[in-house]
Amino acid sequence: MTRPTSNPALRPIIRLAREEDGAILLFWAFALTAVLGMVAISFDIGRVASTQSELHSYADHVALAAAGELDGKTDSITRAQGAAAALISDSQTFGLGGQALSSADFTLDFFATLPSNDILALAPPPNPNQPSPEEAVYARVTLTPKSVPYTFGAALQVLTGGARVDPEVGATAVAGFTQYACDITPMMFCIPDPSFDADNAATIGDLIRLRSGGNGAAWGPGNFGFLEPSTLALDANGSCAGSRGTGPMLRCVLGAVGNITQCFAVRGVDTEPGQKVGITNDALNTRFDMWSGAMNSEKNNPIYAPAPNVIKGIQPNGGNACSWNNPQPTADTAALPHDDCYPGCAPYGDGNWAAGRTTYIAANYAGADPHPSATTRYQYYLAEIAAAGGGGAAMPILSGLSETGRPMCSPNQSSDPDRRVIIVAGVNCDPNNGGTSISGSSTGVPVHQMVKMFITEPVVANGSTNGLDIYAEVIGRADSPGTGTVGSGAIFHDVVQLYR
Repeated sequence: MTRPTSNPALRPIIRLAREEDGAILLFWAFALTAVLGMVAISFDIGRVASTQSELHSYADHVALAAAGELDGKTDSITRAQGAAAALISDSQTFGLGGQALSSADFTLDFFATLPSNDILALAPPPNPNQPSPEEAVYARVTLTPKSVPYTFGAALQVLTGGARVDPEVGATAVAGFTQYACDITPMMFCIPDPSFDADNAATIGDLIRLRSGGNGAAWGPGNFGFLEPSTLALDANGSCAGSRGTGPMLRCVLGAVGNITQCFAVRGVDTEPGQKVGITNDALNTRFDMWSGAMNSEKNNPIYAPAPNVIKGIQPNGGNACSWNNPQPTADTAALPHDDCYPGCAPYGDGNWAAGRTTYIAANYAGADPHPSATTRYQYYLAEIAAAGGGGAAMPILSGLSETGRPMCSPNQSSDPDRRVIIVAGVNCDPNNGGTSISGSSTGVPVHQMVKMFITEPVVANGSTNGLDIYAEVIGRADSPGTGTVGSGAIFHDVVQLYR
């Protein structure tokens, strides 16, 4: 039993201590303070997260814009820097107050290989080994870290006696460029020098003698070989689907029409020597309605349909109208000529074939030029087709001569005038001038340009062991960057990808 206190002055205090009315109000006040504090901190954290999201978005777009210019040309890095600075406009809302983002807010680095994972680095160090413009594949954007001032969090820091610390946020992004080539002729050749440009007006129309390169000595200008012939992926629905063995497969991809190969990256290609006599000439010459070796049994096969213009100045040997094992010159027709400076200027001509043109017109057209506006051999070839009703027509191109200009052995004829056009990878083979030394099979060889070329005459042996000569005129560049171009049946895809 509790005894009442004997001191009347303490009784109000004791009564207050025992009173429970209004206690919930006290707890509610503490809880409300905590909830409001959490809401305030959440607001600050949201501002940080929003700023970081904006910075990441900006970094991604800048990296993609820069990487889209890394096409292996000598000015690719300059164009990438210009695209990053000029093509992207964005802003961030909270960091240091709302402001526009510009090239002053980031640094740009380039790499030949994918850089190491630096997601956790607020500001990764610059790349000390910047690649050359021809080797640059990846662009990394690093944004200058932004301070996001706390509002409510700052008050809490002061109330708790701590020093005010505002968080910093940043962003990095890495993007890269890859070009894929599909349905191309899997061939390469050594360009004369790094300045070679198939789109240059001074180069278009030049004749090049492509001579097969082999093992041993380093290849020089004009030597040709093959791209990945032993590992080439065939289009499962294309003309060469089901081809087995290096020989049959190479014959098919060199000679067939339509979809041939799956896409492969052209940044670094694998090459093999061009010494494949009996494969290369037999396959390429089907475009001229010439059938020999293993291709002799294919003249009725529509996937090897000859071009709609097969003027070549030679005819089958003997009484067999389609025996091409030892062809003979015709007495009254001529093939498209070499540049007038040949053979002294070989392998690279200058595009001047005026004297040869006179001889060609005298033989085939009795001296009256029917196509005076055609300046290149390729243009003349196209004009001849058009004058005879087009690629799908059967009317002769030449009249009253040994050749009609149309296929005479095969019952098939391609309607595509570009049947005598090949896409060849131009490679810088000079290691002393920024190129790659090639003396046989090589891997990861950079492609300078994919070049569209017109075969002017049948492919023949050049007299050396396993040697071949292909005479082809430059039409232009086949892989115009950024356009996903289609030319001569070949398709090029430019792929810009964000890696991180």
